[in-house]
Amino acid sequence: MSGSSNPTVFLNGEYLPKSEAHLSPDDRGFLFGDGVYEVVRAYEGKFFAMKPHLGRLEKGLEFLEIDADAYALEPICRELMKRNDLEGTDAVIYMQITRGAAPRRHAFPLEPVPPTIFAQASAFAPKGDPLDGLSVITVPDLRWARCDIKTVNLLGNCLANQKAQSLGSSEAIQVRDGVALEGTATSFFGVFGGEVRTAPKSNYILPSITRQTVIDVCHDSDIPIREEPIFVEELAKADELFMAGTTMEVMPVISVDGNKVADGTPGPVQRKLYELFRNRVAELSD
Repeated sequence: MSGSSNPTVFLNGEYLPKSEAHLSPDDRGFLFGDGVYEVVRAYEGKFFAMKPHLGRLEKGLEFLEIDADAYALEPICRELMKRNDLEGTDAVIYMQITRGAAPRRHAFPLEPVPPTIFAQASAFAPKGDPLDGLSVITVPDLRWARCDIKTVNLLGNCLANQKAQSLGSSEAIQVRDGVALEGTATSFFGVFGGEVRTAPKSNYILPSITRQTVIDVCHDSDIPIREEPIFVEELAKADELFMAGTTMEVMPVISVDGNKVADGTPGPVQRKLYELFRNRVAELSD
């Protein structure tokens, strides 16, 4: 059931109660963070941009040289929605593939081992209200240099997010070489003189599906947008700031490090983009 404390999950070819799903202590995802993952939203039972998410997962598998088929997860996700009574509801699917279980050594297993494939579905719980907005902080970016690969190595993100929570904020903007790159689970945008800006794609940010959707919506709606670095010292001059991600959609930022963004309320560009994004969701969900 969608609200069950023991939902049905998928692990290595089996659908089983979550309480019965067990991993080997030799699993390389557990030992080294040697794996990749994806999170997909379902709106009223329809997946949003499932193919792009699986395409990104496939690229991550290729980069890590893990022999698995990302696209084989789509029917599994649909079956999990059915088995957990989530059909027709707003839900979140989590998928993870690791290299599998092998004796502990830093190099890959001497003999190939089956990858560990896991997926679960749960009811969606909103993170923040786009009518209220978020308070965020800035933190030094402690992550490795391949943030474009969606690996399960998330310690830097966790430490940054925990610091934000401990200070009463919702998110942390990660800063490298003076550039405000992205949040711990979100992409980051600013509005300056009516123009939307976001950091260009590089190995230091995730090629977010939501980020790309926002960029596409801007282009299609004649909203000026530029992929160009946003420097920390520019944040105080922004007309608007907002975050974008699978679970936050398009969420306004109303304060950074305790300082108001403009008048401290969500701005017109973010509100328009939120509306346009929701329209695009209806077009791209299946």
